[in-house]
Order: sequence, then C-alpha cells, then structure tokens
Amino acid sequence: MPQELPPPNLEIIISTFATQAAVALGQIANPVTNQTSTDLEQAKFAIDLLQTLEEKTANNRTDDEEKLLTDVLYKLRMMFIEEKG
Repeated sequence: MPQELPPPNLEIIISTFATQAAVALGQIANPVTNQTSTDLEQAKFAIDLLQTLEEKTANNRTDDEEKLLTDVLYKLRMMFIEEKG
C-alpha cells in the first residue's frame, strides 16, 4: 500500500529548499549518490529561493512558519559564508 503523503504546506516547501541547499553545501549526502560534494552556485540558488519565498509570503505566515523560515535562512546563510571561506 502506498504511503499517504501529508497535505502540502509551507513547512514542507521550506524543508525541501533547505535540504537542497544543505546537499549543495556538502552538509548532508546527496540521496541519489550517497556522496557529499559542494556546489556553491546551487546552494545560493536554493537560499535565494527561500529568500524569495520569505519576501512573497510576508505578513501571511503563522508564527511557527515565520520562526522556521527565519531560522533556516540564518543557518543556511551562515553555512554558505563558512563554506565560501
């Protein structure tokens, strides 16, 4: 029996882009290759997508969504700066 998917929501979208950025930053293994590698251009793109999401959903997020998005963006930006050196 197929696994039931959760209803689409902003937290899943945030998590999806955050995971893509973390893979591109070499923080977690690529689920396809099970290898880690760094692609700063791809990481920046995923972070920029989250920033765009933040801008476009301003004043339309729950407190939990706001905290999640703010925290994720901060952590990813710090990882990007550290990786970029």
